[in-house]
Amino acid sequence: MTEHVWSYQPTAGHLAGTDLTGYKVEATDGSIGKVDKHSDEVGDAYLVVDTGVWIFGKEVLLPASTVVRIDPEDRKVFVARTKEQIKAAPEFHRDKHLGDAGYREELGTYYGTGAPFGSRPA
Repeated sequence: MTEHVWSYQPTAGHLAGTDLTGYKVEATDGSIGKVDKHSDEVGDAYLVVDTGVWIFGKEVLLPASTVVRIDPEDRKVFVARTKEQIKAAPEFHRDKHLGDAGYREELGTYYGTGAPFGSRPA
């Protein structure tokens, strides 16, 4: 587990300033959509993923720490979560949650510091 849920892992291959918009996002068990927006901000890095028809056109917010590998040649981002773990995350609404510190804390706990990966804190 990582205390730096909003930072890219050093081994992910992320280069600051790289535009990930449009990259396909791969969970451990298949494709979940494409990057619609992302942030490289230190300590506040994330991906907003458009899930297309997978979760009926919803978006999900993934903390940068979930990224395990970026493949610039194939334009893919690989995350260390299953589709079900991502689907079960706290629901994301861009207009409401993007700047919401409480939501970020809830999501950070879900994905990292306070609970096993992919399970809701008790």
